[in-house]
Amino acid sequence: MSDQRPKFTYKSAGVDLDIADGIAKLIKKHLQATDRPEVVSKAGGFSGLFKLDLSRFKNPVLSSSTDGVGTKLKLAQYAERHFGVGIDLVAMCVNDIITCGAEPLFILDYISTNRIDPSVLSEVISGISGGCQQAGCALIGGETAEMPGFYSSGEYDLAGFAVGCVEQAEIVDGRDLAKGDVLISLSSSGAHSNGYSLIRAVFEIDSKESLLKISTSVLNKLLEPAIIYARAVLNLMKHLRIKAMANITGGGIAGNLSRSLLSNVDCIVELKKIDRPEVFDLIAAEGQIDDQEMYRVFNMGMGFAVIVSSDDVDDALRALKDNGIGCTVAGEIVRGSGKVILRS
Repeated sequence: MSDQRPKFTYKSAGVDLDIADGIAKLIKKHLQATDRPEVVSKAGGFSGLFKLDLSRFKNPVLSSSTDGVGTKLKLAQYAERHFGVGIDLVAMCVNDIITCGAEPLFILDYISTNRIDPSVLSEVISGISGGCQQAGCALIGGETAEMPGFYSSGEYDLAGFAVGCVEQAEIVDGRDLAKGDVLISLSSSGAHSNGYSLIRAVFEIDSKESLLKISTSVLNKLLEPAIIYARAVLNLMKHLRIKAMANITGGGIAGNLSRSLLSNVDCIVELKKIDRPEVFDLIAAEGQIDDQEMYRVFNMGMGFAVIVSSDDVDDALRALKDNGIGCTVAGEIVRGSGKVILRS
């Protein structure tokens, strides 16, 4: 009986080690494009090594974050456009890290798929590398897992793991927020990587063919990568004291800003002052979604928030705009109990 069974190989089971070896060479090129002087390890090792430059920090504190791109990946896979979600992956991680004032140092990625498609993987990793170059951090390693039978054909998932560093005395944590401080909204490029389960339901996106119902201009807006705010925020910190920051992701403006407030202050947000990308009006109209739900789910144009003293507002706006970030005054701090108050 056993003689009649076929001889198995890893390749016949769905994992092609020859392709994996070729991908390793591709990854090495993209890692090198993000290199920093502190990177000690060579591409292809079992771990990434990074030597912290202690001449820059007296009391260094590490900041870490992990995240993914969510179901925006479905949209990218149906559209066969993979570069942007690589940028999104970096953005979701480093935009969290910088909220405490930390400089992103390095990131690792995890890519899992049914079967490795070199052209798709190349595009994804190129996007991740590009995002790292925008953020100024190094891509020092990761993992690519071929998992036949676990994902459907053409599917893949992404996760990122990032580390940053901040001088202990310069940690931004909202401790000195006071009445009269000013909220500055940093413009988003659209939905970034949040709310895509709702977006896919609204536009009935459940297959590659379903994209034919959506205009190219709308699809472009839905796939627009998230903005990486790292360089602009780090530059701003060189000019003035940022008192609190928030990355506006799932949970919207109120849900994320409240994480930056202590229990002695409230933040009043003037929604009309926020630059609202057209894509949110399209989503709301198509799905007949009321404003309350939209603001619970999406960033609605405030991709990131910084709070500064009223004396520093003009300098902050100038520095952000000089770094290519759209921004506007969108609210203020008042005495309170840690709430975010949205005013339309």
